[in-house]
Amino acid sequence: QVHLVESGGGLVQAGGSPRVSCVASGRTISRSSMGWFRQAPGKARELVAVISGGGATTYTAQSVKGRFTTPRDNAKNTVSLQVNSLEAKGRSVYYCAAEPMVIERRPRADYWGQGDQVTVSS
Repeated sequence: QVHLVESGGGLVQAGGSPRVSCVASGRTISRSSMGWFRQAPGKARELVAVISGGGATTYTAQSVKGRFTTPRDNAKNTVSLQVNSLEAKGRSVYYCAAEPMVIERRPRADYWGQGDQVTVSS
């Protein structure tokens, strides 16, 4: 069983680069595929990126292609998401997940974090 906890979100200025981290406990996630999802108020949860156990990105949403990084630190059992030059104002909740999938347009995963909010302001 894996427990996932996100942190690092908060208020960022437009054009900033928020970084959200996900720390796992219970067992190692070094060999797990990890995913990042985000959800804005009134909108569906969307898949942002999937990172393999080896650290390679296996999926990237069109909205963040070319301007994000997903570093993994296996020694700390942690995976992070940083989106560079984020301009869209408003708030979104970012979720990390272990072994993510999208089935019939619904996000699924073996384990979910509780989510961490990022708000972009001018």
